[in-house]
Amino acid sequence: MPPKISTHLTHHPNTPLILDGALATYLESLGANISDSLWSASILLTQSSLIHRTHLDYFRSGANIAITASYQASIPGLTQHLNLSEHAAKDIVKKSAHLAQSARADYLQERKSQDSKDDEAAPSSKLFVAGSIGPYGAYLANGSEYRGDYSLTLEAMKSFHRGRMQALVDAGVDILACETMPSKAEVEALLELLVIEFPGTEAWFTFTLRDGEHIADGTCLSDIAGLFEDVEQVVGLGFNCVPDDLAIAALRKLRPLTEKRLVVYPNSGESWNAAAREWEGSRTEGSNLAHKTLEWWDAGARMVGGCCRTTPGDVQTMCEALKDLKRG
Repeated sequence: MPPKISTHLTHHPNTPLILDGALATYLESLGANISDSLWSASILLTQSSLIHRTHLDYFRSGANIAITASYQASIPGLTQHLNLSEHAAKDIVKKSAHLAQSARADYLQERKSQDSKDDEAAPSSKLFVAGSIGPYGAYLANGSEYRGDYSLTLEAMKSFHRGRMQALVDAGVDILACETMPSKAEVEALLELLVIEFPGTEAWFTFTLRDGEHIADGTCLSDIAGLFEDVEQVVGLGFNCVPDDLAIAALRKLRPLTEKRLVVYPNSGESWNAAAREWEGSRTEGSNLAHKTLEWWDAGARMVGGCCRTTPGDVQTMCEALKDLKRG
């Protein structure tokens, strides 16, 4: 079993960990239909081998961390949209973890069969599986994970997240990825769940943004950082599912506000128009992406990857940009 990510980060504080990229984008390129309201989570039932293939190809591209296909797979979402029992819904969430774990094992076997002597290529201590916890706004499927304009009681929010969190922990993920979080109130609910009900589980939290100084609901980054000051289980803070230039500005703002490791996995440079249901703007790729990757590093990010519209090729570009640091 890999060590805890916190242990790895402590022992290698200036060595980057590379996250994977978009699941849905790559699944589409493999022929999957993700037009369902559950996005890539629906593929867990219909074409799970493609999810395994996606995780495997990201490991092959150089990723150290695979994020499970459970972002949209909340227990309420699965029971409502697929008419599953709660027990069956939890099994689907566990399956998302097992697919990523199986891909990790298969990749390590590939490396072993190649009799590689390059320790940097695939040491088992540096390959992790992160269980994705998407926000309530993802369940609403109306773009509100980019606005945070929804309101539930603390207990209702905890109830929404509890089942998926339990299933991922039971499945043995190495860390929880509480990602694309737009709302301070939702973060507070997740933190209470994590600390009280899952005290042995590590997590990172990443946020969507209104601008370079505020998360999507308008809460300033200093207030957000303060929530995590004494929570040792949270090993990283940062941003995902935002344009890359906005991510850089927010990293620079967050860096002096926290001792946590900084995490960033932006979109491809394009922005999602929820009303039109399409991506707008131009992609960041090639040498431009390599330059941006070094900018994220210089801004303090030590866990780096891609979100929507990124691919294994993009992750490989990030690895190449950081290869000298990975050897350091």
